[in-house]
Amino acid sequence: MPAARCAIPIQPLPASDEWHIAGIVVHAHPASVAQVRSAIESLTGAEVHAASDAGKLVVTIEAPTSRAIAAHLTYLHQLPGVLSAALVYQHNEDAEAMSETIYEEGAR
Repeated sequence: MPAARCAIPIQPLPASDEWHIAGIVVHAHPASVAQVRSAIESLTGAEVHAASDAGKLVVTIEAPTSRAIAAHLTYLHQLPGVLSAALVYQHNEDAEAMSETIYEEGAR
């Protein structure tokens, strides 16, 4: 299967004061799971957390803007072998908050 091409160019974005995290469920044709997984894992900020033989993949994407998340979601929809890609969760934080240490109560 040829490598996927993104019809929407994903350009590097200027630094942002926010950081966005999205949870996406991708449904791929079962025969295409390996190729789809490989294409997703080649994206900067994307990670496949689980994949089933039936074609379901659990993916997270981290990006500096909601626009970049939307561009990645569009890209996922256009991958050969992908039947659907559904955004199930999106969250954003201040970029500074993403590097803060979180302590458990009583663990200091």
